Amino acid sequence: MRICVYGAASFSIDAEYINRVEELGLEMTKRGHSLVFGGGANGLMGAAARGVKQGNGYVLGVIPTFFDDEKIEGVFDNCDKLIETKTMRERKQIMEDNADAFIVAPGGVGTFEEFFEILTSKQLCRHNKPIALFNVNNYYSELAVMMETAVQKKFVRKDCLALYKVTDSIEELFGYIEGPQKVRTIQDLKEG
Repeated sequence: MRICVYGAASFSIDAEYINRVEELGLEMTKRGHSLVFGGGANGLMGAAARGVKQGNGYVLGVIPTFFDDEKIEGVFDNCDKLIETKTMRERKQIMEDNADAFIVAPGGVGTFEEFFEILTSKQLCRHNKPIALFNVNNYYSELAVMMETAVQKKFVRKDCLALYKVTDSIEELFGYIEGPQKVRTIQDLKEG
């Protein structure tokens, strides 16, 4: 399975996050999975790639050329394949098209956007790929509460919460990612 991992590119995040995401990447290779990611060398993106390469796994990086040109972020130099794009929009589309599942590691605004975009696409039945939030140090616990509040206040349908998994357990995360996904139709969206 080709798993897209979204996550922070920050230099300054705590080492525990780095270590857990490297562990996640290594576990991906033990299970025979490959990585699709944003191509960066730093933060949790770099950690996922290093973990996969430690296990001799395949890494596909996708990065906009302006990241390197403008010194926004260094490119992970050990990708098996690196695709360069002109825009962030192209980058996200290529990552989505090349992934069978999505793991959202802790991250900032860009990671939140990637999660909500892929979740919205799943809710609208544009794909049925598994989505998991890797809740290292309870990073996504407040987001889970926010989503439940949005359901209670009728801004989000309750069945939306079943479209993704929130867990800090790597074993549980892969149990969900590798398991069967409920088949949904656009009619379910209308009736839900």
